[in-house]
This record gives sequence, C-alpha cells and structure tokens, in this order.
Amino acid sequence: MAGGKLSPRQKMINLMYLIFIAMLAMQMDKKVLSSFGFMKEKIEDANVASSTNIDNILTSLNTKASDQPDKFADLNTKAQEINKLSENLFIYMSALKDSILSDTDEEDKTNYEAMSGGDRLDEMFFKGEGLTDKGEEFVSNINTYRDQLLSILGANANPDLITNIKKRFNTDPEKATEDNPIEIPWIYSRYEGMPMITSIANITQIQGDVKNTEAEIYTNLLGGQLESEVSLTNYNGIVALDKTAYFSGEKVTGKVVLGRYDATLKPTKVILNGRDATSKVKDGQVMVDIPAGNVGSNNIKGTITFMQDGEAQDIPFESSYSVIAEPSEAVISADKMNVVYRGLDNPISISVPGVGDKDITPNVGNGNTLTKTGNGKYILNPGKGTEVKINVSAKLSSGKKINTPKVFRIKDIPAAAGTVRNDFGIVPMPKSSLSNVPIGAALPDFVFDLQLVVKGFTIKVPGQLAVKVSGDKLDARAKKALAKARRGDLVTIFDIQAFEKLKGTRIKKVLPVSISITN
Repeated sequence: MAGGKLSPRQKMINLMYLIFIAMLAMQMDKKVLSSFGFMKEKIEDANVASSTNIDNILTSLNTKASDQPDKFADLNTKAQEINKLSENLFIYMSALKDSILSDTDEEDKTNYEAMSGGDRLDEMFFKGEGLTDKGEEFVSNINTYRDQLLSILGANANPDLITNIKKRFNTDPEKATEDNPIEIPWIYSRYEGMPMITSIANITQIQGDVKNTEAEIYTNLLGGQLESEVSLTNYNGIVALDKTAYFSGEKVTGKVVLGRYDATLKPTKVILNGRDATSKVKDGQVMVDIPAGNVGSNNIKGTITFMQDGEAQDIPFESSYSVIAEPSEAVISADKMNVVYRGLDNPISISVPGVGDKDITPNVGNGNTLTKTGNGKYILNPGKGTEVKINVSAKLSSGKKINTPKVFRIKDIPAAAGTVRNDFGIVPMPKSSLSNVPIGAALPDFVFDLQLVVKGFTIKVPGQLAVKVSGDKLDARAKKALAKARRGDLVTIFDIQAFEKLKGTRIKKVLPVSISITN
C-alpha cells in the first residue's frame, strides 16, 4: 500500500488532515501571541504600583534631608541621581514602544493576535549585516544605565545587588554552542524576526527591571536609613549618667542621648530640669553638668525637640539618681549581666565608694575562681552549682571595716541559633549559594560577644534522607541531596554542633535554621 496509487477518497482524507494540522498550528500561534500581550499588561500594572512606592520613599527622604541635612543630604542626592537615571531609561522605552505601534490603529493596540509581524522593529533596528542608529542607541542606553548605576553605588555596595544589576541589564552576546557554533549578538537573539507583541513585551520587561532595580536599591542598599531612621518615633530619650549614686556636694555628670547614639542628630531645642540646655549639645548628646542636690533620690527630666516633616517633635526623657552621705557597704556589680555564665570569663567590678583598691579584699569558694585583672576589675569563673557568693571586705578611711556578700546566679550558656550568611530563622537563598556558604551559629542579644565554630550538622531536603555533615560546609552527599531541592522547598539545618572558639565550651543547644529555596 505504501507505494500504491491512492484513491480519490484517500487523497481527500489526507488533504483534510494536513489542513487540520495547519489550523491547529495557527491557533497555537495566536494563543502564544495573546500570552505575550497579557504578560505585558501584568508588568505594566506592576510598574505603576512600583512607581507609587518609589515616589513615596523619595518624598519622605527629601523631607528628611531638609530637616536633618547632615544625616540625609548625601543619601538624598544619591537617591535622586538613581531616580533620574531610571526615569530617563523608562521614558525612552515607552517612546520606543509608541514608535513601534505608530502605524497601528488605536483599537488594534490590544489585538495581540494580530501583532505577529516583526517588520516594523526589524526596519528600526537592523540594516544589512549590522544595526541602524536606532539599534545602536537601544543597546547603548541599556549599557549606559547599567554602568552609571554601578558607578553611583560604588565597589562597596551589596554584592547581591551588584550581581542583580549586571544580570538584568546584561547585553553580552550569546556564547557559541555545539548546536549554534556562531556567537549571536544580544539584540539579534532577542529582537530580530520576532513578532511585534513579543518585542513590545520584552521592552516592557526592561521597564519592569528598571523599577525593580530602583526599589531594590532603596530597600536593600539605602533601606537601613530610609526605613528605621526616617521616623523619629523609633527613638527614646535616655539619661546616661556617669554614676548612679553621688556624695553630697558632688556634681552629677553624664549624657542625655536619643535611644541610639548618633552624632549627626542635632536637636533644635533641649529643656533639662526646666532650663534651656540647647547650648550643651555636643555630637548629638546633651552634656549633663548640674549640682548633685540633696541626699536622697533626685530626678533628671526634660524634652529634646527635633524637626520631622517640617513639624517640631518633642521627645521626653526622665531618669533618677541617688545622692548618698557616706558609704556603708561595698558595691559589687557584674559588668555585663546580673548573672554569671559557666564556661566563660565573667568580668566583675568590685569597689567601695571612698575606699582605695588596695583596701578591698574579695573572695569566693566552692570551686569558683576570682582572678584580678586591674584596679577593681576581676574575672569570675563559676564552678558547679546554681549560684556563687562573693564576699567583699573593706577598710574605710575612718578605720571601720565592712563586709558585704553578693550572690550571683550561675547559668549555662543559652541556646544558640543556627545561621546562614549571618541570618536566622527562614532564609531565602538559591541552592547554588547554599552549596558554598558555611553554616554558622550565633547567640543573638547575648551579652557576651562570643565567637562560635560549627563542627557538624544535619541537613534535611524535602523528599530526601537526612544527611549528617562533619565541618561547617556541605559535603558531597549533602550537595547531592540539595541538588534535588525545588524552588519553594524548605531545607532544614539542625543538630548543629557548635563550640565557643577560645575556651572550646560546647553549646548545649543550637536552634535549627531553614533555607527557602528561591531557584
């Protein structure tokens, strides 16, 4: 039958079959064109929302730069430069799309299935074997935007931010492969011979990349100041005295600062105990220098006034101190905490007001050790048990002797938290990055600045067996399991074995860290 003569009926059936296949192909092409059009619309909607958010950030920053130029002027200048660059490229791409659609009737600009031809853009970008002036301009504008952004940000910018900018606005040629042995220029691979709606969608995506990049710069590179420092509501007035107890006749000395010390903050007015103290502001601090007052409890209070959004904001502060007539007992205080920790060198200060260091004798027992490191300074190493008592004897200038005991609670080093790139909890990250970064451990908000080293952990990838790892990085077995993770999977690092670096103390418990796979 294969080489035989076909009947008229069979010929008709074959012809109808071919027509049917062709119609399916045409229908598929139309659906693809419509998909590009719908994608373009989604990106345009997102760009509108991004523009509103960016405008709000820039407006707030500009106002802040007027209120506090020392702190925000340079930041505002850099943000305005970035915004101008971004707006120029965005407007250029909008004009380019309008030019491509200039011969299209208004009612046909949303008829994406009719935008299958690419002659308009081909004539605009390509001539012979090269590019038109318009084509050269298109590539040059993208390259210039990328290079100028990188120049403004500088070499010390966030590495991930730099990588994203280079990737989004990369115009390097497509490298040769076995299937395509010739290197293809970027503009040819993306736009030559493409349907009109495909090219318009690609240009709209460049606009989306511009908006996303601009927002990312503000939130990631500049966000620390734009988010936490733009509002003065994050500050509290704090009185920081040099001492909390004073002899009668002494002067009370110290500082009044805003919650977090910042030398660039300059208040417009300071009221201290009912008197104007604006002239005593130095490097963002109000220098306190007043008579101690009578024996007993005394208060320090007032307001610090700053300008925010063109309006005066009053921030109250209040504290108290005690004036004592004569020392009657030793003052013992832990330099970093009200408890001491087993396995660590705990700094302890021991003093008696009006008594020299040579006339003060501390001692501990029950397996605890107290080592002197300087005048009034000691290192306490707790032994077993739940508390340690320090007994201090002192000889006053009058010849009188006093003896003061002080009990401290002994605690083990608290639970640490597993980290990836110094982040806790759930960390979004590409799996390629996780393969190479070390697993760490840290003690957030712990009073000691300890260096922890990780000597082992277990990794669990969804759908894979848990893998025990020796050291602080993924080994070959762990990387093999990680390679099977998918976007959105939550990879868990647990059973982390951490040790204090200097003394080698084992951290009894380390909380797990999870990685949300981004790609």
